[in-house]
Amino acid sequence: MDAARLREMQAPLKQRYRDDPPSACAEMEARADFADPGITCTVQTWAGPARAGLHPATGGDGSDACSGDMLLQALLACAGVTMRSVATAMGVEIRSSSLTARAAMDARGTLGVSREAPVGLGPITVDADLDTDADDATLARLAQLTERYCVVAQSLAAPPRLTVRRTG
Repeated sequence: MDAARLREMQAPLKQRYRDDPPSACAEMEARADFADPGITCTVQTWAGPARAGLHPATGGDGSDACSGDMLLQALLACAGVTMRSVATAMGVEIRSSSLTARAAMDARGTLGVSREAPVGLGPITVDADLDTDADDATLARLAQLTERYCVVAQSLAAPPRLTVRRTG
């Protein structure tokens, strides 16, 4: 897809959202259950079920997906799509790419070993190895706009209120 086709595809959406801002609000939902044995949670994904379990640092054996890894994967999915969209809009040709997200977790926090240790991931870095002829200034702008428009990155940067509640 080129920049003209992207603009053509998105123009009616952008106009509708300008004219009717509430129409831009898209509900999102994910589903999971405890159907599988052990300390696991099976999440329904577009590619089929993904069973999440304990990370080896918290007692898992590594046979299940780790939710921290899944969070980084969701970030890469969103950042990658955002980067490709922004690159297309900017007219930047990317012949190939390799994206990597990294973060560290202090297992003491989630295991309750230390109240001083944080629960969750620490600072996250996304590295993009791009095969392109774009200059450094263009690539810096691409990175800046990717951070700005990536829904998952912005949700991590300014976390929404989270409520866990019983419904049944």
